[in-house]
Amino acid sequence: MLLTVDIGNTNIVMGAYEGEKLRFISRITTARDRTADETAVTLRDVLRLYGVDGADFEGSIVSSVVPPVTASFIPALERITGKTPLVVGPGIKTGLNIRIDNPAQLGADLVVDAVAAMARYEKPLIVCDMGTATTISVINEKGELLGGSIHPGVRVALEALSGRAAQLPVIGIEAPPHVIGTNTVDCMKSGAVIGAAAMLDGMIERIEEELGQTCTVVATGGLSAEISRHTRRKVIHDPELLLEGLRILYKKNA
Repeated sequence: MLLTVDIGNTNIVMGAYEGEKLRFISRITTARDRTADETAVTLRDVLRLYGVDGADFEGSIVSSVVPPVTASFIPALERITGKTPLVVGPGIKTGLNIRIDNPAQLGADLVVDAVAAMARYEKPLIVCDMGTATTISVINEKGELLGGSIHPGVRVALEALSGRAAQLPVIGIEAPPHVIGTNTVDCMKSGAVIGAAAMLDGMIERIEEELGQTCTVVATGGLSAEISRHTRRKVIHDPELLLEGLRILYKKNA
């Protein structure tokens, strides 16, 4: 089996593959102050929950946007699996031609998303990853990652709104019954969910206009299911995109 790990700002997502089959997905909270020993204990408990032992894994691969957590995760994975994990970063073979001004600035998660999207869908592509931030990546028909845009994540924006506006409550992220809200909570839900969907529709339209081509649009990340349901443009929801990209990269490099 292969253990794939994506370390994000809010959650750490782990997936176990048997060949090309995803056996399970687990999410734990990203904690920047966990030691390697604490991380190893957490990993062991998660694997036990799914009836898996660390020795069952032939290897592991990690993508991360949180360097302090990466530093504790690598020795923890070594202790649990007995093998040094592959880490997505400089020197790893991706098959992706990155055309941004400074390729070293591109987050590991966006690289992995792009690799999986190119393997699964027709190019050109617009890949939307909706987590702590909402990132949009653009890949042309040649498989070149041209760049994209970064937006405040839906949850981050809502937390900032509730925190800065004394009369606005903390709410869940779900669509209201109507775009025109008739109470404070529904008005906030309309702005958060329908507003985010409208933003995606508008960005997709402008990106395609700039490219001069129609694109396949793929959405992933923790909030993508709720938002993509309300876009007017067809958006493919692929919750396993990043884990699949890690599996592909492991096969390319291991």
